[in-house]
Amino acid sequence: MSFTHVLAVAPVTAIEPAVEWYERPLGRPADARPMDGLADWHISPYAWLQVYESPEQTGGTLVNLVVDDLDRALLDLADRGITAGEPRPGSQGVRFASVHDPDGNRITLIENPVAAGRGADPGAR
Repeated sequence: MSFTHVLAVAPVTAIEPAVEWYERPLGRPADARPMDGLADWHISPYAWLQVYESPEQTGGTLVNLVVDDLDRALLDLADRGITAGEPRPGSQGVRFASVHDPDGNRITLIENPVAAGRGADPGAR
């Protein structure tokens, strides 16, 4: 079996307010609105974040996005009116901080200086 894309889906109570909110941390409008109640952001060529109107499923999504510079990303979020939690250390120099959308879905920004410095493929084994 072969896969070509990863699509993370964040269920939200109402699509339009959610799209407006996600435009702020992602820094741009949705790349596609393929059907009613759905918006796509193409985060990288093979990874998309979808926001989907599904009130009965909101609040439990965890989305991790890797950034090159966590401090810069947090400043960018603050400039867009979004306050993240304090950066926290992980193992091996990794740092991370999270924000929550209005429905409680969590987006965690992760900085991994080892992978960023080597241009490593996080999926490589």
